[in-house]
Amino acid sequence: MKLKLIPVAALLAAVLASPAALAQKKYDPGASDTEIKIGNTNPYSGPASAYGTIGKSIAAYFKMVNEQGGVNGRKINFLSYDDGYSPPKTVEMVRKLVEQDEVLLVFQPLGTPCNTAIHKYMNAKKVPQLFVATGATKWNDPKNYPWTMGWQPNYQTEAQIYAQHILKTKPNAKIAVLYQNDDYGKDYLKGFHDGLGAKQNMIVKEVSYEVTDPTVDSQIVQLQASGADVFFNITTPKFAAQAIRKAYDIGWKPVHYINNVSSSVGSVLTPAGLEKSVGIITTQYGKDPTDPLWKDDPGMKKWVEFMKKYYPDGNLNDASNAYGYSVAQTMVQVLKQAGDNLTRENVMRQAANLKEFVTDLGLPGIKQNTSPTDFAPIESVQLARFDGKTWALFGEVMGK
Repeated sequence: MKLKLIPVAALLAAVLASPAALAQKKYDPGASDTEIKIGNTNPYSGPASAYGTIGKSIAAYFKMVNEQGGVNGRKINFLSYDDGYSPPKTVEMVRKLVEQDEVLLVFQPLGTPCNTAIHKYMNAKKVPQLFVATGATKWNDPKNYPWTMGWQPNYQTEAQIYAQHILKTKPNAKIAVLYQNDDYGKDYLKGFHDGLGAKQNMIVKEVSYEVTDPTVDSQIVQLQASGADVFFNITTPKFAAQAIRKAYDIGWKPVHYINNVSSSVGSVLTPAGLEKSVGIITTQYGKDPTDPLWKDDPGMKKWVEFMKKYYPDGNLNDASNAYGYSVAQTMVQVLKQAGDNLTRENVMRQAANLKEFVTDLGLPGIKQNTSPTDFAPIESVQLARFDGKTWALFGEVMGK
């Protein structure tokens, strides 16, 4: 019997024609066999600079991932620019990321006004504006903005939950509201009005402030003068701390609700004064680093080890560092799902295909789910009250 030798070229052609080989790697700008380039803007300076630590914790997480071999063998190249929480600056930085740096996607740009400024541009360019660091309701609009997706619970739902709690526990309340005069503050305000429904007349005073204002002291004095016994504090960290401190110092003691994004013990309550923050109510969807409840929790232990090794300068009492870790963990999950098909279209497809995903620091019962028609990964929260040391959870998980 004579063996027939197959030429090497013919053998190679047969292999290349196999289904496995035909599943070719696909790349858009910012992706290659060795690298995934991700862009970001963060307020490392300016009135919202307390949030700058989020960008630093994300960078630290990606550094850890890279040291562990990257994502599907590729290293993440994270380019993060300071926009000072200024929308015109965000536009400038994002254009640089997309047109000069040629990133695969822009991840976690921070701030409602800043993301609003780049919203149409990102969708016109068909570049993912992914897991934005703002809970504005409009990020969940896959029909009109298929390249933009939020991550955290949306502001309107959160505000509705506060309104429901007020109606249930203090039905005769006189409510005062302080809000930031931009899309961010107005989104919360709309949700609060919607949550009160026919009882909107319970609001006796609404006062706004500008991000350029030095303080909100005069606004707090106005709100106290209204005779309100409930206070909804819709602010960013710097102004949240000022409002807490001023209310206490002038002897105003309403039932105080503060929005989740300004509830960090490290960057808000500590500067305000922990003793001045007792009794404040917020919502949570992640484990708070200051809560002894999670002291022996495996996910929390993992985060503490990460912080000590990769971000030793980071504050272990600042929930923003836990937030940065969690959203980066979600981003890596999407990249894992994308495999070797690193096109912008497939990145969005995978982001819209999260199924029961749980981060190390998510509260029990809170899972991330998305679909082509639902761009809101986290839609559940739980109420918490500050006891002088930490946020104490109470009630049931609310939302979807």
